[in-house]
Amino acid sequence: MTSRLPRRTVLGGMIGGLALASAPASASAGTGAGSASTAGRAPGATGQGTVGPEPYVPVPVGVGGGPAGTDRVHVLKVGPDTAATVLVLVPGMFGAANDFRLLARDLVADVPGLQVWALDRREENLADRSGFAGPNPLAYYLDGHYRTQDPAASPFAAHWGLPLALADLRAVVRSAGHGGRRVVLGGHSWGATTAMAYAAWDFDGCPGYRDLAGLVVVDGGVLGAFDGTGDPVLDSPEEVRERLAAIDAGAVFDLTLSGVGLGSRAESTQIWYQLAGHYALRDPDGPSVLQPRLPDALRLPYTVTNAGLLGVLVDAGFGWPNAITVHSGHLADSGDVRGWVDAGITPIGRVAAAYAGPVPAVWEWYWPARLSVDLDVTDAYTDSALARSLGLRLRHADRLDIPLYAFGTSYAQGTIEESARTVVANSRIPYATYQTDHAMNHLDPLFAAPAHNTLTRTLAEFLKGPAAR
Repeated sequence: MTSRLPRRTVLGGMIGGLALASAPASASAGTGAGSASTAGRAPGATGQGTVGPEPYVPVPVGVGGGPAGTDRVHVLKVGPDTAATVLVLVPGMFGAANDFRLLARDLVADVPGLQVWALDRREENLADRSGFAGPNPLAYYLDGHYRTQDPAASPFAAHWGLPLALADLRAVVRSAGHGGRRVVLGGHSWGATTAMAYAAWDFDGCPGYRDLAGLVVVDGGVLGAFDGTGDPVLDSPEEVRERLAAIDAGAVFDLTLSGVGLGSRAESTQIWYQLAGHYALRDPDGPSVLQPRLPDALRLPYTVTNAGLLGVLVDAGFGWPNAITVHSGHLADSGDVRGWVDAGITPIGRVAAAYAGPVPAVWEWYWPARLSVDLDVTDAYTDSALARSLGLRLRHADRLDIPLYAFGTSYAQGTIEESARTVVANSRIPYATYQTDHAMNHLDPLFAAPAHNTLTRTLAEFLKGPAAR
């Protein structure tokens, strides 16, 4: 879901946000504790209903050296199997297939003849989500009863980089295109970078873009797409050598999200997010089950509801970085138990419906550090000596000849569109659509209500155009 997220910014921002939360609410903060929110609606009340069966199916892929059962990826399919066009979407860093379920439903409802496939990478097979089917998910996860993946027992993950990820993705793209269907490939954040890498990749003499009818990049990309975030790409030869040495020494999983302060393991924060979604979906207005278990640094000065706690963890108003937030609303300004008041473009009920999962989920537990290295080097989008030394086959960037759609939020301050224009100027892309909505944060396009989602509206128009013909 994110690209890179500096750990130093996360916990400090949250503590500042909690200080704001403990201050008296302004007169404009809305109604009080009795004003529940759309989080109090039933699970189906997320802005639209389903559009038919939504199977989550395995796709066999090549051998990756991991534990039994990991030589497969999964796709969440939304929309009719008779569709002539399939939009394959790749989640970003720490993202998973349920990032896209709500967006997919909205697109399928608006675009005739469209099916959406949302990808779960092979590392999703390492996560133990069984506790969400049991009677007490909180105890199962927070008391340490779940199956975890020990980095020391995971040397295989040192090789789970971009070449393997794109080989896996090609199996999905080819499956989606079976029977002559058109395939549009897209992604969010580093998923967008992955999609662009696929298009330029040389698959044993076959350029990746020839598998595709179009490209979609959402708040990500290449050629400086992330420059506006202020987080530098770590792709110098010296930096790459240092990062590879750390991986060889055993740091095979990325620990960035541990900076949120909800635990020190690779999967700790993601578990908290899913637990928060689980309880917010099932009992949004009840006192938060999780609040007593919050670390001291994240304690709130009053009791909140389950929906309120989810809001505290995901809303931009609590000091979290843009990369992991939405514009949802605020806590009620009074009451013995403070609920959540929807006042933004992304209702907390939609966030809860997505975060709850349980399968597929929104947050991937184990992001391979090697994949981060490869995606950073991919930013240059050229067949450099450094790229070749990593096994990256970015040989066809200047030959892309398929339509491109690029969407940016406030996350990168305009550099998503700038980078996309550079891609077009240095290729044979015949047609491109550019959209930027600075009122959105990085995760808003995935979960915002359809009436307020600029991505849904403009991407639907793109998919009805040249990419669909």
